[in-house]
Amino acid sequence: MSYETIKFEINDGVAIITLNRPEDANALTQKLAEELFDASVICQTDDAIRAVVITGAGKLFCGGGDLKEFDQNMHRGEAHLIHVATILHAALIRFAKMDAPVIMAVNGTAGGGGFSVALAGDFVIAADHAKFVSAYTASSLTPDGSSTYFLAKHVGLLRAKELMLTNRVLTAHEAQEWGIVNRVVDASELMDEAIKLAQQFANGPTKAYGGTKRLLLTAYSDTMETQLDKEAQSIGSMMNTVDGPHGVSSFLNKQKPKFTGK
Repeated sequence: MSYETIKFEINDGVAIITLNRPEDANALTQKLAEELFDASVICQTDDAIRAVVITGAGKLFCGGGDLKEFDQNMHRGEAHLIHVATILHAALIRFAKMDAPVIMAVNGTAGGGGFSVALAGDFVIAADHAKFVSAYTASSLTPDGSSTYFLAKHVGLLRAKELMLTNRVLTAHEAQEWGIVNRVVDASELMDEAIKLAQQFANGPTKAYGGTKRLLLTAYSDTMETQLDKEAQSIGSMMNTVDGPHGVSSFLNKQKPKFTGK
């Protein structure tokens, strides 16, 4: 499928998704949300994809929702925002629950919806000049794009309120200190580092990664009894994969495993 607002490529088990509206800060439109959703379905269902990198074209990662498009649809404002948010959310749910780890390579400012998308990554690498800002309330909007789900888990409730109510801007290093970013690198090294990590994941036990991701999604919401039962079911199911028994055997025989992702 050809895309208008994103670039999508697959190399050696790694899918690279680039938000591609650099002239408009890679702002989220209905079309971009639809194309991101389509890409998420491919990443979820194609067994050849074992890691995903999401980044932005140009100087910014993503400046948030396209307020010009919102304004043009003001006659159906509520319906339009619900429509765009629901499609975007469907994509983010798939990225969160798929087996392949998702790396956010934040190449510049992540604001509003871009801030939210960055938070949804399994691993976040930021260029040293990147900035992070919630920004929603500055336009009298409430957050979407998963930020109310992930931000408090990353930084704590009081800090989440501070970022969302005051729209404080964090530098890349501050975002790392707060727990929003895993690693800060020189901008010239960003994609090399992201792809290197993605290739490491792509050579790993993909089903185990997926099981771990899904378990952590309920770490703050399920009871201990429910969570531990999920853990038991999940670790047991690894014996029905190819990589599970192979990994155990390789460890016992002091051999380096060669995971297939199956």
